[in-house]
Amino acid sequence: MEKFLAVSWLMVGLCALACARAVGGTHLELTLRRRVRQAGGLFAIREQRVRWDAKATALIICDMWDKHWCRGAMRRVAEMAPRANRFVAEARRRGVLIIHAPSGCMAAYQNHPARIRAVRAPRAPNLPEGIAKWAKPLPSEKDQTWPVDQSNGGCDDEPRCKQARPWRIQHPAIEIKPQDAISDSGVEIWNLLEQRGIRNVIILGVHTNMCVIGRPFGLRNMARAGKNVVLVRDLTDTMYDSRSWPFVNHFRGTDLVVEHIEKFVCPTITSDQLLGGQPFRFKEDKRPHVLFLTAEKEYHTAETLPRYARAVWEKTFGCPVTILKADPKDRNRIPGLARALAKADVVVLSVRRRALPKADLDAVRAYLASGKPLVGIRTASHAFDTRGTHPPGHAEWPTFGRDVLGCNYHGHYRPGPKTTVQAARGAKDHPVLAGVELPFEASGSLYKSRPLAPTTTALLMGSIPGKEPEPVAWVNTYRGGRIFYTSLGHPDDFKSPAFLRLLTNGILWASGQQASR
Repeated sequence: MEKFLAVSWLMVGLCALACARAVGGTHLELTLRRRVRQAGGLFAIREQRVRWDAKATALIICDMWDKHWCRGAMRRVAEMAPRANRFVAEARRRGVLIIHAPSGCMAAYQNHPARIRAVRAPRAPNLPEGIAKWAKPLPSEKDQTWPVDQSNGGCDDEPRCKQARPWRIQHPAIEIKPQDAISDSGVEIWNLLEQRGIRNVIILGVHTNMCVIGRPFGLRNMARAGKNVVLVRDLTDTMYDSRSWPFVNHFRGTDLVVEHIEKFVCPTITSDQLLGGQPFRFKEDKRPHVLFLTAEKEYHTAETLPRYARAVWEKTFGCPVTILKADPKDRNRIPGLARALAKADVVVLSVRRRALPKADLDAVRAYLASGKPLVGIRTASHAFDTRGTHPPGHAEWPTFGRDVLGCNYHGHYRPGPKTTVQAARGAKDHPVLAGVELPFEASGSLYKSRPLAPTTTALLMGSIPGKEPEPVAWVNTYRGGRIFYTSLGHPDDFKSPAFLRLLTNGILWASGQQASR
């Protein structure tokens, strides 16, 4: 009998384990991103890994309506809804309480079990002050400038759509299950949270600068009431008209609002943290993911390029940016290279005579073979040529400059004289030179790069006294991908508006964007 009971309990245990695996884990492993003020008033991104009990977590879907008065807003909700549904389904599978909050649509759900659940939740004894009202800014937001002008309603369409209230239900692509809850009431939602001992709240939906932050159940009130609240930053959108201040791309406008939230309201996460793969991105958001690679000591691009990347590509253009540097303990290794290449839309290369681990160099070759673009500066002309001195397990590409960039690097003139830079013959109307004031002076020794491959187009020529001019900027193609290269890139060049405009235009052109004149 004891043996039978032991076997029986073993079978019960195995069944329980199988069931647990079938319904998913009971915890959420998340990376929370916030922005922390540093000395001098600047903010730095800080990430924190947390492990949340799924049963102590709720996911609120804010105002993902079936229709909207703004056609652009409605189109973006429809595009985002299937991904949101996958995220909701995965959170539900793991045991998270799903709360659908399509404000103003409760009549459509009056007999739905999920609506009845919210209505019947017992009144919590600790209702926070203001939980029934539109949320006021938090004390942490005091004296802060709101990042976008939304005074005209935020419609980005031309002509602007006429405001109305056409929504009736939540977008049908987001499934509502009987075990979920439906409510647009801050009080009802608070009752649900307290009934279940929920400490953690995840919010997705629209619009970040209006309902998501301000609804009674939104980010501000949840943060004010002491919940661990986070925004799913890739499953949201703003009501922002790019013709209004600060006159940036619509998606950059969303980024600016998210940055404000990360600074002053709460952290954010991305949907891939539950779903895997990549974060969601709107089809109309054409901003490239720019990967900057630095592995050289002579010209200090480990300092100059990151400053440039943050100021121009992350802050001004709002592009996703990744910056990788050589391992300080292993000059031939760039940690995370293969993984970063898989996400990159354009690579900016500043590497000098490094032999990468073979798998990493293979990833570089595969990236270029796929027809993706590359921008090289200065020592990139001899990036992977170690003159045969690479360690075991590593590989070099001595003909990279000739094969990919289309040049014939064979040294440089002595340092000292400034290089006078002017347009190559017939090149002044090329988009890479848009807005570049010529001629200008460049620092650092003049590279010897002639002759260029027949596939190249020379854009700028550099000259020093008593020597033949050398090409210092050109474009090429490799396996169908656009290539831009400049032999400039001395630290002093990064102080030159002409060089910075040239580099920015080169990255724009390589990634298929158009530089403004």
